[in-house]
Amino acid sequence: MNRRNRLLPAALALATATALLVTSCSSSGSEDDDDSADGSPSAPPTATAPSTPGTTDPGTPDGTPAPASPTGPATSTAPGTPSGTTPPGTTPPGTTPPGSTTPVPAGARWQPTPGLTWQWQLGGTVDQSVDVPVYDIDGFENDASVVAALHAKGRKVICYINAGSWENFRPDATAFAKALQGSDTGWKGEKWFDIRKLDQLKPLMAARFDMCKSKGFDAIEPDTIEAYNQNSGFPLTPDDQLKYNRMLAQLAHDRGLAIGLKNDLDQIPALLPDFDFAVNEECSQFDECDRVAPFIKAGKAVFHVEYKLDTDRFCAKAKSLGFSSMQKKLDLNAWRKPC
Repeated sequence: MNRRNRLLPAALALATATALLVTSCSSSGSEDDDDSADGSPSAPPTATAPSTPGTTDPGTPDGTPAPASPTGPATSTAPGTPSGTTPPGTTPPGTTPPGSTTPVPAGARWQPTPGLTWQWQLGGTVDQSVDVPVYDIDGFENDASVVAALHAKGRKVICYINAGSWENFRPDATAFAKALQGSDTGWKGEKWFDIRKLDQLKPLMAARFDMCKSKGFDAIEPDTIEAYNQNSGFPLTPDDQLKYNRMLAQLAHDRGLAIGLKNDLDQIPALLPDFDFAVNEECSQFDECDRVAPFIKAGKAVFHVEYKLDTDRFCAKAKSLGFSSMQKKLDLNAWRKPC
C-alpha cells in the first residue's frame, strides 16, 4: 500500500479530523492518472513504475546540485560515513535501545544539506534512473539490493517507515498489541498508536530501524508522528508527542542513521535540535512554509512536495527558502515534476 498523510492542523476540531483525511484522500485520488517520472504524459500506471529518467539538476558533474551552504551536498560515501559538517543541534540524551551497540557520534551519520534534489517513491518498483542525489523509498517493500544499487549510482537512500500508526498489511503487524491501536487514521487498515506507551513501542520501533540499518539505508523518514492533534482515540498531549518523537530520533542516531521530522509544524522549534532534516507535505498550499524554514537556517535540508498545486504556484518561494521541492501524485509513484 502507498500511504501519504498530510496531517491536519491542530486548530481543526478533533471530531472532524478523520473525516477530513478521508475526504482529502478521495479528492486527491480523482486527480490525473500517473505519468512518467520526469513529468511527461504516459499510459496509466501498472505495478511497475515508469522507467523514464528524471531530469538532471545543474551543478556538479554527477547531477548533484551546487552547494547551498558551506557544508556542501551529500556525496556518494558509504552509509554511516560523514558527508558534510554536522549542522547545529545535539543528539538528545538516552540509553542505547535493544538491537544497537554503542551510540554513533553525530558527525558519523549523513547530514542532508539544503538544496539537495530528491525522489520520493513509495509506490511500485523503484525507478532508479532519476538523476538526483537522494531517494526516499519504503523500508519494508525494498530489499538491500535496491539500496545497494542506488548507492552504486551515488545516491543516499532514506527509509520510509510508519512510526505513528499500526498498518495491518505490514509483516510485523501482529507484534503490536490491540491496546496500542486507537482510532482509524482515515487510511484503510491503519490505526493510531498510543504513543504514551513508550516501553512497548520503543523495542518495536527499534526492530524496524534495525531493518533499515541492515538493508544499508542512510536515514529514516518516520510517518504519522503528530497524533496529539488528531482524533487518535487516546488523550494525547503535545508533551507525549515530543517524548515519542525524541525517542525515535534517539533510536535512529544510535544506529548511525539520520532522521527527518515529518510535518508536525507546531513542534519544529522544540524538535529542530533532535532531527537532521525535514519532510513536508503541502506547506505551500496551506501557506505554512515559513514555519519549516528554521531547518534551512540550521543548515538542514527540507524535502518538500505539493500534490494539488502546479510548480508555477510554489517553486519560486520554495527556491527562495532553500527547499528541495517538487510536485508529486498523492500515491507517490515514480512521477515527479521538480522545481
